[in-house]
Amino acid sequence: MPIDAAKAMAAEPRTGEIAWSQKDVQLYHLGIGAGVPATDPDELRYTLESRLHVLPSFATVAGAGSPGVIGGLSMPGVDVDLARVLHGGQSLTLHRPIPAEGTATATSRIAAVYDKGKAAVLVMRTEVADAEGPLWTNDAQIFVRGEGGWGGDRGPSGRLEPPAGEPDRVVERPIREDQALLYRLSGDYNPLHADPEFAKLAGFERPILHGLCTYGMTLKTVVDTLLGGDVTRVRSYGTRFAGVVYPGETLRIRMWRGEGRAQVAVTAVDRDDAPVLADTIVEHS
Repeated sequence: MPIDAAKAMAAEPRTGEIAWSQKDVQLYHLGIGAGVPATDPDELRYTLESRLHVLPSFATVAGAGSPGVIGGLSMPGVDVDLARVLHGGQSLTLHRPIPAEGTATATSRIAAVYDKGKAAVLVMRTEVADAEGPLWTNDAQIFVRGEGGWGGDRGPSGRLEPPAGEPDRVVERPIREDQALLYRLSGDYNPLHADPEFAKLAGFERPILHGLCTYGMTLKTVVDTLLGGDVTRVRSYGTRFAGVVYPGETLRIRMWRGEGRAQVAVTAVDRDDAPVLADTIVEHS
């Protein structure tokens, strides 16, 4: 079996130093659509160094990107065909606000391997800390088709009950035609998001937007709409990637308020509300 669950779980964690600057934060924010309108005081929190706030989802690209999917596939006990791999979900836990610039130590390991029958799911966990202590924990759920069926633990179900009633807020966010080209400058240079010929070989009509770009756009919308623009209120954020997005489309982001949390659903307006992000929760203060 290409995935040796016991070996993957027993492997020594990988540790490395990461660093980021205000420029990296600003570039990430622009990559997820911040800065429109350019002179809006609410947008200047994301783009102007003199008042810069860091959206927590920046953690997914800090230091030119966490090991995430690619890192998980290079761990001992994991030998799979990249064509069978999907980024199934992402979750983030904040231990304190992310500084606008800094250096830290990132420690990554396979935290879990689940047997879903027709597929395996690897959970690649990255824990980041600086000199003052823990900063954040990132979990990337890596879905590998055709690698299940060995009788292992199926793992927890991440599916949520649909929220009752109409959403409290609905926001539409247009995506620029060049959004993926801008977002990839934060560290994910997968040609699937830029090269039309590569995208067609992968089965798509044209390059698709990075799932983590949609992830960031969605969190920004929740912060700006429900949390008064206060990025420090976010405690955790998790989602399941349910479908693709093409640059130039429009996202419809539905939000339901709860006690200390918001439940979110994201769809593609241009394709009859095709699901994009599902089972999405933002926990906050």
